Order: sequence, then C-alpha cells, then structure tokens
Amino acid sequence: MIKFLDLQAINRQYQTELKEACARVIDSGWYIMGNELEAFEGKFAEYCGVKYAIGVANGLDALSLVLRAWKELGKLKSGDEIIVPANTYIASILAITENDLVPILIEPDASTFNLCPNLVEAAITEKTKAILPVHLYGLISPMLELVDIADKYNLLILEDCAQSHGASINDKKCGSFGTASAFSFYPGKNLGALGDAGAITTNDDELAQSLKAIRNYGSHKKYENLYKGVNSRLDEIQAAMLSVKLDYLDNETKLRRHVANRYLSEINNSLITLPCYKVEENHVWHLFVIRCNQREKLQNHLDNQGIQTLIHYPLPPYKQKAYSEWSDLSLPITENIHETVLSLPISPLLSDEDISFIIKSVNGFN
Repeated sequence: MIKFLDLQAINRQYQTELKEACARVIDSGWYIMGNELEAFEGKFAEYCGVKYAIGVANGLDALSLVLRAWKELGKLKSGDEIIVPANTYIASILAITENDLVPILIEPDASTFNLCPNLVEAAITEKTKAILPVHLYGLISPMLELVDIADKYNLLILEDCAQSHGASINDKKCGSFGTASAFSFYPGKNLGALGDAGAITTNDDELAQSLKAIRNYGSHKKYENLYKGVNSRLDEIQAAMLSVKLDYLDNETKLRRHVANRYLSEINNSLITLPCYKVEENHVWHLFVIRCNQREKLQNHLDNQGIQTLIHYPLPPYKQKAYSEWSDLSLPITENIHETVLSLPISPLLSDEDISFIIKSVNGFN
C-alpha cells in the first residue's frame, strides 16, 4: 500500500535531532513559555518575514484569538461581517462564529479553489470589516489584489495559512500579507509538530502584545489580567520540535513540487481535472487535489491498486449539522468541488517508482 502520508517515516529522518530537542526540554525543567518557545517564535517570524510570531495551542485558536483580540482592541464588534471562502475547512468558519461575527460565504475560483477578488469586492457591505482568505491545499490566494481591496475599503485581513507554510508571491511569504495570519502545525501539515500546535504572525505591535496576553489567561504580568483570556500556549517540547523541522521545510517543499510536477506533466486522463497555478513559488502542495465526476469509482480503483487517497473535504461547512441554519443555502461551485475532489499522495518521501505507479494507475482509470 502506498500510504497517503507516512508521518512515521517523515519524522524518522530527523529523529536524532528531535530526540535531542526533546531531551533538552526535559533536562531544562522548564516546560511552558520558556526559551524554546521564544527561539521558535523568533525563527518562524524571520522565516515568514514579519516582526512577530506568537505560538498558540493549535490552528483554530490562531484564527479565533486574532478575531478575539481585534474585538478587545475595538477593531471588530459582534455582528460584523467577515468574508470567507465557502469551500474552506470548517475551522475557518468556527473561528468567526465563535466570536459572534458573521461569515459571508463566497464562492471560490473553480480552478484555484481560492477567493476570487471580483466576488470578494462584490460582497462588501457597510458591515464588512475583514477578509479571511484561505490558502487552500497550499496555493497562496491572490493576496496582491486582496490587499488592494482591503486598503480601498479599510478592511482587516486575516490569512488562513494552515496549509501553505512557505508559499509566496514575488518572494514575499504567506503570513506577511495580512494584518495578521494564522498557522496550524498539526502533524500532517508541511511544517508539522508531533502534537497540536499553531502560531499567529503579524507586524502589528499592539495586536501582538494583546495576543501574548490573551493566550495566557489574559495576563501580561503574572497574577495581573488585562483580558478575559484563555489558555492557548505552544508548549516547549512542540516549539523545540518545530525549530528542528523548520530547517528542513524548504527542502521538503522542493520534494513535494517534484511530485506535483510529475503528476501535472504525466497524468493524462480526460476524466481527471488537474489543479492549476501560475508560478511555482505560489504553491507548496500540502495537497495534490484532482477532480473527477466519478470520484467514488476512481477512489475504489486506486484503492484496489494499493494507493491510499483522501477527500478534502466531503461536505462544505454550511452543509454540516453544526450549521443547520444554513441548510437551505445553495452554492453550486462549492458543492461541485466538494462532490468531485480527491487528494493523491504527495509525500516528500514518495519514490519515483511510487510516483510512476500512481500516474499509471490514474491514467488507467476509465
């Protein structure tokens, strides 16, 4: 079986350094909000090209706490509208509704799966206060155009970078375009921890200081609390692990691009729609997502060949029971995407023989 993603094998490459990092934390006797977190935050901020990276417990918290901080700072209030792609993972929506804000679901560009600037601008009302672009599957959104729109209408931008670590436009990395940005380091991400972890990046001094307090019970100073905060801290062991793995992220991205380029140039089946992008640096290929109107049949075909595939995602957020109030909403582009997408293996450890076999199997589907 060709696994969709073999995390054990990926982390085995760095096991000596990971174990040394873990031992260093254990021996230090300091396990929360210590030197390892500070070192990783500095290293990741530099990688993204921003002033601040603030480690938090997970990617959902990263999104949610930015919106919460903007409310604390008076930049948002309950009932404000946030423009977001309708086809995103539910976490993007949960962060909005959790903060008593209103998601405005926008159809994506059918070819890129990301926000379309024209549709974003058409959806802006006097209640619109922010845009939440999601760099889905590893492809950065059209941030130059979205920043222009945000500037024109005085809107905040919160980038959802959960799947796009290292993607860039004109050498400017995701996480540095928005007013703030949210990252997930879930183990299966391109930069994955060995547990839950997340981070927020920003150049905004006031926002950064607020977030550092809010993530730590609202405390800026021990036993003094500015906000009704939460406990959402990136722990020392995960920070140490991420510092090790960040050194290898760009090389793993090159390997993912090698797999993707072979798929794009060698898969030739009229029943399959391949993903598209314009410039190599725009895409880090967290996922390689094809589309097929006979998805179940294709997935069964590949499974019979010993190739594991996954669906990202079977249902859009507004079709989930959790959001039953939207059950009558109809967004045909989004729904067609969710009914036809299938993710092929794109591990940086795939051998050329495995890649060739996957290509042959996809081309052999009829």
